[in-house]
Parts: sequence; structure tokens; C-alpha cells
Amino acid sequence: MSATVSDLSVDEILGYVAAGAHHTLSPSLAVTQLDHALQTAALLAQRHPDDTELAVAGLVHDIGHLLPGGRDETHAADAAAAVRAALGERVAGIVGLHVEAKRYLVATEGDYGDVLSGDSVVSLDRQGGALAAGEVAAFEALPLATDAVLLRRADDQGKADGLEVPGVDHWAPVLRKLAAEGTAGGN
Repeated sequence: MSATVSDLSVDEILGYVAAGAHHTLSPSLAVTQLDHALQTAALLAQRHPDDTELAVAGLVHDIGHLLPGGRDETHAADAAAAVRAALGERVAGIVGLHVEAKRYLVATEGDYGDVLSGDSVVSLDRQGGALAAGEVAAFEALPLATDAVLLRRADDQGKADGLEVPGVDHWAPVLRKLAAEGTAGGN
């Protein structure tokens, strides 16, 4: 059963992100869901400083794991549904595609599997494995495919024990501003 939480407020989204401090990313990593969210967002903000929506997508991409009934197989879609109303279609769209981006990279880059953490390798099978040739072309045609790949690469790298990055308090006004702007068309 998929999580059915949708239309969260900014404060509820921040609450789920913060709650990630109580959940390890995987048994093999000494990183919490919160650490991972903050690191992924920070990497995207550093690499793409003019794209606030991309960085915010990095912050919230895995909250589907923290939602009631959240499952690895559906966490991307669940997270997208949860943040869409508050953070806009682009953020939700990027979040919703980050698992498909992993499947795409596995299918198109022969050594990509080598950069995946153990938990990502295990979840890849549950999430459908590498995309088939027809699926690759369909993914590449999606308007947010490039952004989803950027998020995925930061997702893979945002799992470092002890990395110092800005905390939730840094991101709260960013999310509030994005929500207030209505996120219609701007970065």
C-alpha cells in the first residue's frame, strides 16, 4: 500500500524532513535521512546556485520514506504528491522522477552502478531495475529528465558521514518563499 499523504503545508514538509533525524538512511550507512536530505540540497545549491527549485527538490526528494505507509518502491511518487501543492509542479516533478533517473543512469552508463551505495543497489531491483531501451527514450523525452538526473547524482553523493551543511533552519525561509511565490514558472 502506498502512502496517501498529499498537499502538505510547508511546515508539515519541514516537519517530515526534520523527523528524518530519527531514521538512518540504511543499516550500512551512518547517515540519517535528515543528513542525506540536507547534503543533497546543499550539493545542488552549490552546483546550481540560480536554481532554488532544484535544491529544494534535493531537500524533499526522500520524504516519501518518512510518510505513513511509505515504501521504497513508491517513495518518489509519494513525496511528489506530498509536496506538489506547497512547492509547485516543477519541484514535485523532479522529485517524482529521481528513482526513474537512477534506473536511466544504470541503463545508459555502464559504470554508474559502481557509484551506487549498497542500499541503492538493493532498492534498484525493487524499483524495476535498469530501464529498457524504449523506456530510456521515453525518459529522455521528459521535460524534467535532465533535472532529475542532476538530483540523482547529488542523491548518490549526499551520503557522507559528518559532512557539515546548512540545517533545516536555513531551508525553512527558502521553502516559504517558494510557496509564497506560487512557484509558477520561476526558479
